[in-house]
Amino acid sequence: MIIKAKHNLFIYNFFKLYSLYKIRRSFRRVVTEGEFDDNGKAVVVIANHVGWWDGFWVMFLNLRVFRRRFHFMMLEEQLRKFWFFMYSGGFSVHRGSKSIIETINHAREIIEKSENLLLVFPQGRLESLYQTEIYFEKGIEKILSGKEDRIHLVFVASLVDYYNEQKPSLFIYFTEVKNCAMTTGALRDRYKIFYDECRTKNIERARFA
Repeated sequence: MIIKAKHNLFIYNFFKLYSLYKIRRSFRRVVTEGEFDDNGKAVVVIANHVGWWDGFWVMFLNLRVFRRRFHFMMLEEQLRKFWFFMYSGGFSVHRGSKSIIETINHAREIIEKSENLLLVFPQGRLESLYQTEIYFEKGIEKILSGKEDRIHLVFVASLVDYYNEQKPSLFIYFTEVKNCAMTTGALRDRYKIFYDECRTKNIERARFA
């Protein structure tokens, strides 16, 4: 049996405030770049997975742009260790077990409600910011299948650069994805194009830093 997402008012509000505080304290500046035409549907965010910060960065973007109730998938052993994330929208996934079906069904239930946001890292593992090859596991296809008309599908890429400053700058790029087949391969290929474009933008920014 999986650990399902819950939202405790106190813990969830603390998580939101802590995300804002931690990011503003740790980064010289935060730049968000993208467009989102809100039609009131649930939001599914596919993002790069590079470290501890990832969920906080997407929460920051959610508070600024999407304004949905935050949900995210987390490895079961990590969620049991950091149990408070369960009360901030975290739910468990145990790869290689039969419970993965239950996890996928729970994710599909979440995006049935228009007030929700689901964050997914389809890589299924941490990867370097400098990774050029993009790998997606098949679970993303099973979550999104048949949901095309019920969701906003958004790609997010978070990149960090120091340039000539002591503190790093955080760049959060996002784009709403339309007219894309909800297959693992199609989503991976579209995300790779988007991610490469974001990396190119950061390289161009360095010229004027």
